[in-house]
Amino acid sequence: MNHKMQLIASLTSPFARKVRIVAAEKHIEYQLVVDVPWEAGTHVPEFNPLGKVPVWVLEDGKTLFDSRVIVEYLDSVSPVGHLLPREPRPRIAVKRWEALADGVTDAAALVFMERKRPAPQQSPEWITRQLGKVSAGLKAMAEELAQQDWCTGDNFNLADIALGCALGYLDFRFPEIDWRRAYPNLSELYDRLMQRPAFRETIPVV
Repeated sequence: MNHKMQLIASLTSPFARKVRIVAAEKHIEYQLVVDVPWEAGTHVPEFNPLGKVPVWVLEDGKTLFDSRVIVEYLDSVSPVGHLLPREPRPRIAVKRWEALADGVTDAAALVFMERKRPAPQQSPEWITRQLGKVSAGLKAMAEELAQQDWCTGDNFNLADIALGCALGYLDFRFPEIDWRRAYPNLSELYDRLMQRPAFRETIPVV
């Protein structure tokens, strides 16, 4: 792979973490460019009109955005350890897991952003609604995982990465959500994921 490819990301973004883990698992080289979209002087809108990270910059300067698009691309360009199955049914099962985990992350991130606003401007109803999605998503993931080693059964794949990034984000921003005690099977899977260098090396930091 050409080392000129870049990932524009913040070190706290769970979606950027997902891309970084996939790139590490696939042994894809790139240059990490740290840029926080809500800080003054950010260059993110020059690469993504939506002003969000992560953004992947290809060798020819074209950009990919939305973590789901980026990770699907990365999985297709490197033959190392496929993280998405080829067959339609198993593939869509993994993508469904990714959508569920990303949805939990999205809802949690919305709460985090809402709580950063001045107190009089915050909407308690909005926060409660989003936290309800987090709670329902955790319950659904725990039920789907059941006693399996990995999200879709026997093999580590993108579903597990997405789940791990969601749980890691909750640990980072919402320590008051005691998902480990509520769902021991999620806790066991997360501990297994944290044995992988790609997870250990991308733990979010302030």
